[in-house]
Amino acid sequence: MTIKAGIISDTHLINVDSSFRQLVSTCFGDCSIVIHAGDLTDLKVLDVFAGKVVHAVRGNMCRGKARQVLPAEKRFTIGDFTVGLTHGDKCGFDIESGLYNLFADLDCMIYGHTHRPVCYHQGGKLIINPGSFKPSTPWGAPATYAILEAGTTLRAEIFEVRHP
Repeated sequence: MTIKAGIISDTHLINVDSSFRQLVSTCFGDCSIVIHAGDLTDLKVLDVFAGKVVHAVRGNMCRGKARQVLPAEKRFTIGDFTVGLTHGDKCGFDIESGLYNLFADLDCMIYGHTHRPVCYHQGGKLIINPGSFKPSTPWGAPATYAILEAGTTLRAEIFEVRHP
């Protein structure tokens, strides 16, 4: 059986509107798990994932209750695979090297912060940054997210958010 998880980061939202709800439904409707790699800004963002297993960490832009409640890093399993999740802002200039310091013993390392999507295997590990769920520059850098599938293997793919 394959488990499907949606990965999102850098939503930077204070209020959740109907447009965001629709995008979440479109992008993650068939996922049983949602992973938020930080900078959700407000905990209300996680309410749109009701009915799904949610793993989330705080980012440098999280404030108030989100900063107090969410951990800076988290470890969990999906199927037979171990996953490490952090926003990445505390990993230093070379975030991916910093991930190895945190999660060297895990199968998958997920981070956000840079707003640039990344998805590749290296040294037996899957490294994922879903990018930003909002367009990240005024010059048209697309909004992106990732889908992670855990079955007999672990694989992921980056997708562009298709705004209505």
